[in-house]
Amino acid sequence: MSKVLLFGALWWLLGNPFLAILVLLAILYVLERRFIGLSPSIVRPFRRRSSIAKWRRQLHMSPYDVSAKSELARLLIESRKYAQARNVLIGIESQMEHSAEYWSDLGTCDLALGRLEDGEKEMLQALEISPRVKYGQPYLRLAEAFTAKDPHKALSYLEAFKEVNSSSCEAYYRLGALYAALGKKEEAASAFRECRQLYASLPRYMKRRERKWVLKSLLRGSR
Repeated sequence: MSKVLLFGALWWLLGNPFLAILVLLAILYVLERRFIGLSPSIVRPFRRRSSIAKWRRQLHMSPYDVSAKSELARLLIESRKYAQARNVLIGIESQMEHSAEYWSDLGTCDLALGRLEDGEKEMLQALEISPRVKYGQPYLRLAEAFTAKDPHKALSYLEAFKEVNSSSCEAYYRLGALYAALGKKEEAASAFRECRQLYASLPRYMKRRERKWVLKSLLRGSR
């Protein structure tokens, strides 16, 4: 009802129903991004593209800048350009072989490209160097990669991630989804319930980051 009233007010103010719809959609998008965060950011891809161009220019001037290559690879991974990111990372292996972040990034690329054996080895190398690298994200990426091929291995990685990052609603949601896929309804319901309970206990500044996972958990748990 409130949306109808707002649309009517915008129509009256702007004198054009199509313009009113566009403004209403823009308002709803801003509110959703501010308070829920499920929709993708419109601005972020443009900022990322600009940053990629900046680091490419830097490398054109300083081809052996390892920090620039690492940052470029990270941005390419965020853009899902895994093959390009992998090519950048391979070129700095000798300088970064003791970096957990390096092996985690390389593992992310290989897992995304379907190179599961290489990706798993690289992720485990990252975790061996630093068990809490990227707050345990390698465990989560491994669980995602093995969900279809080896669900039980995926479960073990999710459990390990949950131990490293006990404040992650995403871990509990993915655990519940995996249990559901395996036909373990009680365990799935329990994981979704734990996701909601964890969210309720989080400090306010952490809730926005975890909100989409608790909303997904609510949807799955109500089925």
